[in-house]
Amino acid sequence: MHKEEFHLKFFMCVIQSRELVRTPRGTGGEASTSSILVQKPSPEIDNMKYLHDTDGPDTVNGIPILKTEWIMTHEEHHAAKTLGIGKAIAVLTSGGDAQGMNAAVRAVVRVGIFTGARVFFVHEGYQGLVDGGDNIREATWESVSMMLQLGGTVIGSARCKDFREREGRLRAAHNLVKRGITNLCVIGGDGSLTGADTFRSEWSDLLSDLQKAGKITAEEATKSSYLNIVGLVGSIDNDFCGTDMTIGTDSALHRIIEIVDAITTTAQSHQRTFVLEVMGRHCGYLALVTSLSCGADWVFIPECPPDDDWEEHLCRRLTETRTRGSRLNIIIVAEGAIDKTGKPITSEDIKNLVVKRLGYDTRVTVLGHVQRGGTPSAFDRILGSRMGVEAVMALLEGTPDTPACVVSLSGNQAVRLPLMECVQMTKDVTKAMNDRKFDEAMKLRGRSFMNNWEVYKLLAHVRPPVTKGPGSIHTVAVMNVGAPAAGMNAAVRSTVRIGLIQGNRVLVVHDGFEGLAKGQIEEAGWSYVGGWTGQGGSKLGTKRTLPKKSFEQISANITKFNIQGLVIIGGFEAYTGGLELMEGRKLFDELCIPFVVIPATVSNNVPGSDFSVGADTALNTICTTCDRIKQSAAGTKRRVFIIETMGGYCGYLATMAGLAAGADAAYIFEEPFTIRDLQANVEHLVQKMKTTVKRGLVLRNEKCNENYTTDFIFNLYSEEGKGIFDSRKNVLGHMQQGGSPTPFDRNFATKMGAKAMNWMSGKIKESYRNGRIFANTPDSGCVLGMRKRALVFQPVTELKEQTDFDHRIPKEQWWLKLRPILKILAKYEIDLDTTEHAHLEHISRKRSGEASI
Repeated sequence: MHKEEFHLKFFMCVIQSRELVRTPRGTGGEASTSSILVQKPSPEIDNMKYLHDTDGPDTVNGIPILKTEWIMTHEEHHAAKTLGIGKAIAVLTSGGDAQGMNAAVRAVVRVGIFTGARVFFVHEGYQGLVDGGDNIREATWESVSMMLQLGGTVIGSARCKDFREREGRLRAAHNLVKRGITNLCVIGGDGSLTGADTFRSEWSDLLSDLQKAGKITAEEATKSSYLNIVGLVGSIDNDFCGTDMTIGTDSALHRIIEIVDAITTTAQSHQRTFVLEVMGRHCGYLALVTSLSCGADWVFIPECPPDDDWEEHLCRRLTETRTRGSRLNIIIVAEGAIDKTGKPITSEDIKNLVVKRLGYDTRVTVLGHVQRGGTPSAFDRILGSRMGVEAVMALLEGTPDTPACVVSLSGNQAVRLPLMECVQMTKDVTKAMNDRKFDEAMKLRGRSFMNNWEVYKLLAHVRPPVTKGPGSIHTVAVMNVGAPAAGMNAAVRSTVRIGLIQGNRVLVVHDGFEGLAKGQIEEAGWSYVGGWTGQGGSKLGTKRTLPKKSFEQISANITKFNIQGLVIIGGFEAYTGGLELMEGRKLFDELCIPFVVIPATVSNNVPGSDFSVGADTALNTICTTCDRIKQSAAGTKRRVFIIETMGGYCGYLATMAGLAAGADAAYIFEEPFTIRDLQANVEHLVQKMKTTVKRGLVLRNEKCNENYTTDFIFNLYSEEGKGIFDSRKNVLGHMQQGGSPTPFDRNFATKMGAKAMNWMSGKIKESYRNGRIFANTPDSGCVLGMRKRALVFQPVTELKEQTDFDHRIPKEQWWLKLRPILKILAKYEIDLDTTEHAHLEHISRKRSGEASI
């Protein structure tokens, strides 16, 4: 194996590793010269001389190592940063613009430069590729500064008829060959990506024609013998099969929900019905998730046309809602909504129906292109950045035999899928709808889409039983525990209403375990939780009190109110409270009832779940604040801001906000740092001030270090930066816990509440013995969490081994693997990128996998 080939395979092996091996260095990210990095090997480099027996000695050449499977010499360790030398990458955005495209462009440019490659902007999409000239310009590190917070696409996009013709593609190939570009990253929709695949398949013939015409030399043709293509899906409609979320979708939902929330206040004032039309000509994702996020009365989507008598059903639904005391009605319509015959259902049609039959004051709002505009959300910035990094890795790994791939998101994981398989499935959806095979179209959209639809149908279309049979009633209580988090109310609403639909009696407990001990309990009806979805904080009240000291009073109230199951929505205290309840079962039989914990905390530190309800809202709050701070620094120049974030000992918010806001450093507890690391960061900023980018942003998790406080770091930066830059500090505090929940948190909380109540109903029936509920097995007390691609129930007792109780964090946290991306994008000289590598999968395999959120 050639040395160059070995270097490439090793680099990709490290990307593929699921285990982050920490070197002695801290936040600066530089590996010590006295350490050896060890990682799991890729199958391609198995059985090589560097493979180490995991049961063997603990040292190599006298240097201590962790017991692992892969050992690297320092020279090969360092060589990863030179992988792109001699290569060129071009990046373009095509089709409709989408928020987050700029984050992807920025990541492609900076990671490409990091690997030693030359990176080129292609302005105005495929048209720029065809026209060449100044439309294809080399990018620099500074040229992508301040792009993260901008909507749209800075490098422009255009529809291009020329590229659809072979003559246009011939000109595009000539422009690439003359610049030595053989790697193309295309950010766009299915049409743009299909065009890229066609371009790649014709590449050899195009080179041959160019050479025959004397436009390129034989040497140029040889150097550009094959073209690598990697696609990133940028589309606010989320209409591309194979990925859970496309770049821009989350930001579009933010725009929609902002408007829905604003409309809600005026609708309630006048008792109006509002019909909102959102984008989605062929895909109803935006309309569907909006309806879940705002508790809409009805939604029309193209994938599932309403029944023939939908007019009667809709009017009955609106009348029932008003009868229960609601002062408004919200109807969401996708622009491509149709009935079962294929006839369009327009917002005006719905308005006229409501006015004619019910006489309600009805208004129509067509959101239009406002959904494409504005600042990208934190989710889209991180998604774009992760996908951009992965795109560069895929291009560097590409060979003539590698199929063109698209980088996708499945649950919490990046995956690579064959481009044309995804395009074909997307076309299959359209064909199924044209053929009126709507059930097939729904399945092709994927499990995530179907899960959204099933929860919506339950909450909007199933009427709760008016009377409950005496033999079928179960009593379930729901409460909030710990600090408030945006989305808690949405989880309570979903839990209560799904419980009522199932025929259960649902109680709400005020002020957490303390309220359960004091008997602050009342029964909740359907209207009790009306309008809760979009409200921040905790309507039930929440406290950090744990149950152990009040077992006797809690047991008495469980008996008094006949509580047979408990849904606990909260943070680390909810999890530890669950553990105490399991211990209490030995002393009090009354505690032998099923319970489930729904993680809800801005800190995102609950074991058993990659995400917690409320963390996305807090992250967006931090991100918005950082944007404004950076903007002020852009005016004054040479200014560095040190910002303290919440999170306890968990560095999730600091790390992810740093990635989303383009921070220069993020100090966290999980990655220890020393005064030398602080000094290195100051020196890094001093060098940055010599460039055209004269501003800095540093994030500090509130408990990252008891000695290196925010004040200490601020004073250090102020002293060391004298005469070069000014320093300012901000402590964001409890504003991170406030505000209206984001669409992600509303949707996530709603689905978690529904899934928790479904589990609870089954578990209560399973635990029914001798005329009473008795649950004493480990699986009767669980945490419901998202793990990679699925929502799973995990016994709280099994999670104890995964928990660092002293610091209230899980021992392993997935997001730590993203920290190298933050450092690379901030221009730190780190030796290796250890982010997770996306393996090439087939879309059929993904479709048969577990359901993601």
